[in-house]
Amino acid sequence: MKREELRALLREAPYDAMVLTSEISRRYATGFHSTAGAVYLSADQAVFYTDFRYVEAARAAVSGFEVREIGSGRSYSAVINELIGQDGVKKIALEDKQMTYAEYMSWSSALHAAAMRLEDGVERLRITKEDDEVGRIAAAQRIAERALEEVLNDIRIGVTEKEVAARLTYLMLHYGAENMSFDPIVVSGANSSKPHGVPTEKAIAAGDFVTMDFGCIVDGYCSDMTRTVAVGHVTDEMQTVYDTVLNAQLAGIACCKAGVTGRAVDAAARQVIADAGYGDAFGHGFGHGVGLEIHEAPTAGPRGEARLPAGAVVTAEPGIYLSGRFGVRIEDMLYVIEDGCINLTEAPKALVVL
Repeated sequence: MKREELRALLREAPYDAMVLTSEISRRYATGFHSTAGAVYLSADQAVFYTDFRYVEAARAAVSGFEVREIGSGRSYSAVINELIGQDGVKKIALEDKQMTYAEYMSWSSALHAAAMRLEDGVERLRITKEDDEVGRIAAAQRIAERALEEVLNDIRIGVTEKEVAARLTYLMLHYGAENMSFDPIVVSGANSSKPHGVPTEKAIAAGDFVTMDFGCIVDGYCSDMTRTVAVGHVTDEMQTVYDTVLNAQLAGIACCKAGVTGRAVDAAARQVIADAGYGDAFGHGFGHGVGLEIHEAPTAGPRGEARLPAGAVVTAEPGIYLSGRFGVRIEDMLYVIEDGCINLTEAPKALVVL
């Protein structure tokens, strides 16, 4: 239970209680999604405060935390001060990384205990996924793959990037997603050289690469995938670039296991691209963590000094981008285990020419 994992932070840190106010951390702790609320956790009490809009649903869904309604006109700091008094709390941790400076200072001055920085405590816990969390990520991935399979029937000459993006969004919602992990990226032709390009009214043309980066959310957990397809035909250079990106991804996947640094995984893929003469055209990292947020720890990139832990989920997404001409990216999600990784993505990766 997440409550006990969070309580373990209390035992190892110099504070008596914590308050979680960010939407992501509240959902991690309670499993419940709401736009308003606060979690208070001490050695003796575990309380989730929310307002009238959510309290009935929260009481039906949340276990491990007592759900209380914050009365009209009362502040979260006021009700938490009552708990602080009951527990005799002297030092209380706040989510400094999830708050603005103004929010942190406001809470610090309002609470009847000395405020301390929680720093990355919750984020560290979130890196290692439990089986049910991996299951939700995989379920989101299955929905995304089903949408991809169908949208390939809609990609043809004359269809715009925006139309493909809209179709992907509709299909993922239709098949059960609660939302998108992020706004889908659909770029074609010269636009595909922009790694995070925005879909436009550009019509897809013969000889274009079409890169689609998208994902959806199931029960709070994100999926993330990229596939690049071609329309009509490809040149020899396009095929070479595609094969290079795929081989680079496979090299990174082969390197990925618990105990290996994110930098080493990135380097394995990056070397394949450099050896092919495209080193300057791969300007981002190999991958990033995925979970309740689409970008979270750990990092598998040139600055990824930390060793990947068993239980992390990271993306594998090398790319080559030739400015003003075309680009290719292929992305899967990897579940890190002691002796390797399990690819949570089942969609084929051989180049599809539509």
